[in-house]
Amino acid sequence: MSNGTEGQKAAPARSLFGTDGIRGRANTHPMTVETALRLGQAAGLMFTRGSHRHQVLIGKDTRLSGYMIEQALTAGFLSAGMDVVLAGPLPTPAIAMLTRSLRADLGVMISASHNPFEDNGIKLFGPDGVKLSDEHEAQIETEMAGNLEPQLAGPEALGRARRLTDAAGRYIEGVKATFPRGLRLDGLKIVLDCANGAAYRVAPTALWELGAQVIPLGVQPDGFNINRGCGSTVPDQLCAAVVEHGADIGIALDGDADRLIMSDEHGEIIDGDQILALIARSWAKTDRLAGSGIVATVMSNLGLQKFLRELGLDLHRTKVGDRYVAERMRALGINLGGEQSGHVILSDFSTTGDGLVAALQVLAVLVRQGQPASEVCRVFRPSPQLLRNVRFSGPSPLDNARVKAAIAEAEAALGPEGRLLIRPSGTEPLIRVMAEADDDQLIARIVAELCEVIADVARMPETAA
Repeated sequence: MSNGTEGQKAAPARSLFGTDGIRGRANTHPMTVETALRLGQAAGLMFTRGSHRHQVLIGKDTRLSGYMIEQALTAGFLSAGMDVVLAGPLPTPAIAMLTRSLRADLGVMISASHNPFEDNGIKLFGPDGVKLSDEHEAQIETEMAGNLEPQLAGPEALGRARRLTDAAGRYIEGVKATFPRGLRLDGLKIVLDCANGAAYRVAPTALWELGAQVIPLGVQPDGFNINRGCGSTVPDQLCAAVVEHGADIGIALDGDADRLIMSDEHGEIIDGDQILALIARSWAKTDRLAGSGIVATVMSNLGLQKFLRELGLDLHRTKVGDRYVAERMRALGINLGGEQSGHVILSDFSTTGDGLVAALQVLAVLVRQGQPASEVCRVFRPSPQLLRNVRFSGPSPLDNARVKAAIAEAEAALGPEGRLLIRPSGTEPLIRVMAEADDDQLIARIVAELCEVIADVARMPETAA
């Protein structure tokens, strides 16, 4: 069962941090005031290095619980002797960019991304604007579990807090600078769904200033409606609006705007794989693509891999999580990577996924070619792909000999032109079963048979050990 992630180190054990920071239901462990306070103290102490005045930048999305988490984190960092710079509601990539720009020692984004308002999360960035490694996160957890009080700042060394009043303007100018010089969006009608999230002000402004006619959706956050029936995870509203307004293209961001999904003029979805393919081909033609390939996760479509192969480019796969994509990009010297779900990392411009910056690269190709989005953005034919989940309790069914034999038999049936991915969910007691091949009936049979075997074994925990 190959997943294309060979050679990656096993992550150190962590209980608070998941694949993208700490996340959970607001005001319930681990997303509590107590956790946020101790996190601020531990991370503040860890990143206080040297004799300069240390500072941390904190941003957030539009969730009601953001106020609570922001204040608790602020108190923690101040007690560790670190100054706090509050940016207010801004996209995750804006916090990554501004952390570097301000020469801050640490950046923090309070967001649960595409989750509903009841949830919240905390993502940490180092002084280079890069999400902290598994090792750093494990170290912070260890410090949080210990006695922090003796290390905290004395009364004369406590930190100060201030607002960064021009944070939005700085990010908007940074985003506009990524659009090719000499190009404009004049005459382009764009539906933009900001998911009532962090980009509700900056994204419409950036596109309008570049010349587009912007039809905004999801730009009235009230603390409760982030991602509710809108944004990249629920693109129905976007697609309908594109058709209704006769727009040229649609852009849907998620709650913290680090990913996007697009729609062509017919209201048909353009996913992250198509966006990656489009940018890869465009950059390869202009010798801008570094490293002779791109990085994507095990979930990216086999059709993307075949398309890149025809261009003489490689597809390097990682486990799910844009942080792992970014790590592999840096290791291989590659400047384009992302996920099918819409995280697109353009390391020439940003250290993390940036939905707005990625959208501008697509819009640049659209402007240059002067053709409809349905022609420009349908870059490859996706291979049929089927994904099903099997719930279990007790030991993992994947350790059972009968399951292993069924997986080997399925891989043989798919052959070299097919792909099978079996993996446990990182957040729920689920086994995810995904198959790809050109034969719809074959993958349907294989997925059904595998799910049946896994479910059968899961009902008998004693045999799964």
